[in-house]
Amino acid sequence: MEHTTPSRTAQRVAIRRAAHQLLDDPKVFEDPLAIAIAGGESEPPADAQKPYSRALRAFIAVRSRYAEDRLARAVERGVRQYVLLGAGLDTFAYRNPWRSAGLDVIEVDHPATQEWKRARLNEAGIKIPEEMTFAAVNFETHALDARLQEVGFRRTSTAFFSWLGVTPYLSRPAFDATVEFVASLPSGSGVVFDYARERSLLSPLQQLALDALAERVARAGEPFQLFFDPAVLRRDLERLGFRNIEDLDGDEINARYFAGRADGLAVSGGGHLLYARVS
Repeated sequence: MEHTTPSRTAQRVAIRRAAHQLLDDPKVFEDPLAIAIAGGESEPPADAQKPYSRALRAFIAVRSRYAEDRLARAVERGVRQYVLLGAGLDTFAYRNPWRSAGLDVIEVDHPATQEWKRARLNEAGIKIPEEMTFAAVNFETHALDARLQEVGFRRTSTAFFSWLGVTPYLSRPAFDATVEFVASLPSGSGVVFDYARERSLLSPLQQLALDALAERVARAGEPFQLFFDPAVLRRDLERLGFRNIEDLDGDEINARYFAGRADGLAVSGGGHLLYARVS
């Protein structure tokens, strides 16, 4: 993305989250603020029911559901810091069900995107809660540890991180620096992120879907850069000290979250959802 403009993909993701609230029943992910933060928009009717659009909408919805499912377990274990890396127009901080339990929320994103989000919140009449903080970070150039501590992050306490829709746009050094930071936190800290498999590991149809999406995001000025071999990624995370690693591929995501639906909504392609906890 350009340094002075907000993320175009963040806007598109928000529109698809809003569309899920309007078009899909039952909802995989309930978000009462999704439509308001997206500016009242949903996907264009001509596009919304196309197979590719439905599958992408399903993945965007389910990754938020998965992250918040894992967050709920972390809160039960006593975690009281939640950091959203690349928060975009995510609305968790403004509907935080664990506010009374003392869950603090930090939204990390590019400065231009955060400025744009503040304007969106104001336009939608959504109040910024006291227990929520913004941290302006460019993952390629800023030290995440220092930026978080500047806004009150407690490095000696456990924390949970969600990192959705970000890793494909990063360089490998930027990705490594972030997971190394999370791995350095106290035992019980954890992270959820989604990632794309290496193209050579995809089926021909999955390759076509990836290529089509890659072309669109490249035209928006935010090209994909980073892909993984799941087995290698797991070994890398284990070497850093992560345990309790869960890595869901498309079939596993569908079995857990989309089984038995009458509308056939499901994910496709090579996207994975991964959870890892610091041992």
